[in-house]
Amino acid sequence: QVQLAESGGGLVQAGGSLRLSCAVSGRTFSSYVMGWFRQAPGKEREFVAAVTWSGSRTSYADSVKGRFTISRDNAKNTVYLQMNSLKPEDTAVYYCATGTLVAITTRAYRYWGQGTQVTVSS
Repeated sequence: QVQLAESGGGLVQAGGSLRLSCAVSGRTFSSYVMGWFRQAPGKEREFVAAVTWSGSRTSYADSVKGRFTISRDNAKNTVYLQMNSLKPEDTAVYYCATGTLVAITTRAYRYWGQGTQVTVSS
């Protein structure tokens, strides 16, 4: 069984920054693709970013390109999402997830965390 725990969410003003962390336990972390998704009230969960097991390949949603950076530390079994230049439309619950390939669809990811709230005020 794989367990994921997100942290680092909070309230920030527009233009500010936050760094989310996702700690993974249970099975070999380094073999997984790691992804970040988000879900705003009344909307479907959407892809934000993903990183391969080696960290050599990343993928981003167009809406966050140039502002967000995904990274991972396999020694710490942790994946990060650095979020800069935050906008009110970034407000959502952010989830991390494990998968076997870089994909933008939720069904490609098997294990999910409980999520962390990010609120960006205007």
